[in-house]
Amino acid sequence: MPVLPGAEPYRHEGGEIGVLLCHGFTGSPQSLRPWAEYLAEQGLTVSLPLLPGHGTRWEDMQLTGWQDWYAEVDRELRALIERCEQVFVAGLSMGGALALRLAARHGDAVSGVAVVNPANKVHGLSAYALPVARHFVRTTKGIASDIAKEGSAELGYDKVPLHAAHSLRNFFRLVDGELPQVTQPLLLLHCPQDHVVPPADSARILSRVSSRDVTEILLEQSYHVATLDHDADRIFEESLAFIGRLAPSLGKEGTAAGG
Repeated sequence: MPVLPGAEPYRHEGGEIGVLLCHGFTGSPQSLRPWAEYLAEQGLTVSLPLLPGHGTRWEDMQLTGWQDWYAEVDRELRALIERCEQVFVAGLSMGGALALRLAARHGDAVSGVAVVNPANKVHGLSAYALPVARHFVRTTKGIASDIAKEGSAELGYDKVPLHAAHSLRNFFRLVDGELPQVTQPLLLLHCPQDHVVPPADSARILSRVSSRDVTEILLEQSYHVATLDHDADRIFEESLAFIGRLAPSLGKEGTAAGG
């Protein structure tokens, strides 16, 4: 299937500092593209892959599971580690969970983690019905484009495939158990007004990780897809400052690379 216009993966060859960005469930690289381009302009090497089953049509996602999504970002991270002196992982929503698992599994190879409205659990009674319901109902209504900013839209599916949602639920449980293995510096930005992922998920993550260097920032002006919302610039700037603090060579590279 052809990739939807705007949902293409994004890569930029920059300096010795690398960043892997992970998009969310039923979304696409489009939701993180401005963030990726901002970091690229500062001289970083950036990878923003398209997760399997995403960015085409929801029927394709029905055939994929968390193992496919994680394998894609794991492969991208390994390529960055080979290419760069220091590597950071970042993500939105489910992409935040993917980034946290990468940090837990790769240890010192990852220098820091930056997550926006990270997801930790499938909430509500429907979560308990998923194991059975997915065999009778193929989809439920979509979760894309929870954005406060007028005129801004997320490129994502208008339906959630229940087989994929069931796999997502299993993935969150797995990641929750691995959070104590996350020891890297952590930047966590989240929105009090998020209609997809409740603040409880961020609180749970903060209480479970072993990171000692933790920065929590509230994004008051945005909804779930904050990377396309009123607080987007703040996310970009805070993440760059976070990386710059942990990768002192960044400033020198940025001026040399010139974007």
